[in-house]
Amino acid sequence: MKARVTVTLKSGILDPQGKAIEGALKSLGVDGVASVRQGKVFDIELSGSDKAKAEAALKDAADKLLANTVIENYRVELL
Repeated sequence: MKARVTVTLKSGILDPQGKAIEGALKSLGVDGVASVRQGKVFDIELSGSDKAKAEAALKDAADKLLANTVIENYRVELL
């Protein structure tokens, strides 16, 4: 089973990396860029077929390791 965990900064948290990417896109001539928020994506392959158990395990992993839940949100998707 494949899964994806997407981690993004909570709204209101400053994103200096996103600002740097935004500036770089504008300097490359990419028009219409209003703002950029940077995040992380983890593609994870799991053994087993119990979707509920897999989702619970991934949420636990995100809470403990993949995301800093003080400043970041995460989303778990089973693919």
